[in-house]
Amino acid sequence: QVQLVESGGGLVQAGGSLRLSCAASGRTFNAYAMGWFRQAPWKEREFVARIRWSDGSTVYADSVKGRFTISRDNAKNTVYLQMNSLKPEDTAVYYCAVDQWGRLRVMVPGSYDYWGQGTQVTVSS
Repeated sequence: QVQLVESGGGLVQAGGSLRLSCAASGRTFNAYAMGWFRQAPWKEREFVARIRWSDGSTVYADSVKGRFTISRDNAKNTVYLQMNSLKPEDTAVYYCAVDQWGRLRVMVPGSYDYWGQGTQVTVSS
């Protein structure tokens, strides 16, 4: 079993920045990739970014390209999401997730095996 704990959410003004962290733990942590998703009220969970554990290659949603950066620290089993130039439409609960097997549909929530509890990000206008 893998446990994921997110942190770093909060309230920020539009144009500001936040850095989210997701620490993974468990008896045998072995992730092919980790991703970030978000879910706003009354909306479906949507893909934000993904990073492959072995070589750090990344994928981003078009809505966050150029503003968000995903990174990882292999030694700490931790993935980060640096969010800059935040907009009110970025307001959501942000979740990190683990893909253990390297599925092809990287933007689909069903491709991920473990999820954190989420952290709230609120961007005021």
